[in-house]
Amino acid sequence: MIVVTGAAGFIGSNLVIGLNARGRTDILAVDEMTDGTKFRNLADGEIADYLDKDEFLARVERGDLPKIDAVFHQGACSATTEWNGKFVMDVNYRYSKVLLHYCQQHRIPYFYASSASVYGMGTQGFREERACEKPLNMYAYSKFQFDQYVRRQALTSQVVGLRYFNVYGPREQHKGGMASTAFHFNNQIVKDGFCRLFEGCDGYDNGGQRRDFIHVDDVVAMNLWFWDHPETSGIYNCGTGRAQPFNDIANAVIAWHGKGSIEYVPFPDNLRGRYQSFTEASHAQLRAIGYDRPFLTVEQGVKRYLDWLNG
Repeated sequence: MIVVTGAAGFIGSNLVIGLNARGRTDILAVDEMTDGTKFRNLADGEIADYLDKDEFLARVERGDLPKIDAVFHQGACSATTEWNGKFVMDVNYRYSKVLLHYCQQHRIPYFYASSASVYGMGTQGFREERACEKPLNMYAYSKFQFDQYVRRQALTSQVVGLRYFNVYGPREQHKGGMASTAFHFNNQIVKDGFCRLFEGCDGYDNGGQRRDFIHVDDVVAMNLWFWDHPETSGIYNCGTGRAQPFNDIANAVIAWHGKGSIEYVPFPDNLRGRYQSFTEASHAQLRAIGYDRPFLTVEQGVKRYLDWLNG
């Protein structure tokens, strides 16, 4: 059996679909479904069983689980605006630790979601090194601390943490305000006929802030590649290695619809000093271990996404 936590969420549900494409349907889906609308993310997927995240954790702590081939731990509180530190550390840090030790005890490959948010403003670069890491919010801090915990362990089986950059693609609609700009720009074009982008900040022109935008298909491919390479453990960036401006996302959405324009809105005061105006994954460690799969550009990825979203 394969465990996917956060299975009804954005990346988790895409992992379920990716595993199905490999012929694996023996999937234990773990999530918290108070928001019942998330069921749609799994409606076209095949799983063997479902457990609430708290029940799953209790069974992990009791050792009451069947044989597991791999754990893809994607479940987390991903809201960067959540400041209840006790809650965030319990859900993102303690939960991840319990799973890590279970997997180490039973020699189960463990793949978990880290985040590019650990780099903060990125003034020292985006390399998987302590000197580059300076989280700016509780979510980022929880991810950073778990990465630090993993680094201190003497591992007995495969453990891989992937630092997701700006992921976009199918099955993110339930995220509301935390969904990607591609999702929001598409809705804005349909409703209003224009995309809303921030005016310039930090020395960037209007809409010129640059992020490493990665399509969720590339994220799934990287997770599965590591599963295929059990000799490899560590913490790796999961981005394209290519920063593109938000204007590129907007223009790709406009191009797909064949209509629309861009409207720039004032940069919010509450984000000043807490906003990543530039991110770009370093690929040095990733390429060094032999990962050579190409990544979709914004233009390619947004078209693929909108074909699905508006299909």
